[in-house]
Amino acid sequence: MTLIVNGEKREVAAGTLAEALQALDYGEARVATALNGEFVPARERGTTKVKDGDKIEIVAPRQGG
Repeated sequence: MTLIVNGEKREVAAGTLAEALQALDYGEARVATALNGEFVPARERGTTKVKDGDKIEIVAPRQGG
């Protein structure tokens, strides 16, 4: 299916947000996620279904100083 990930079209074989993250090589990375503009907590990614055309935003924490 085609998902829009951080503004770019990506072909991903996944049924849930957790599977999509795995397919996109985020695996166990500590990231924040949103699906179609709604924040999705890490504990809910395994039960959050994705469908063709969904928009996923993935944000990794930044370190600075």
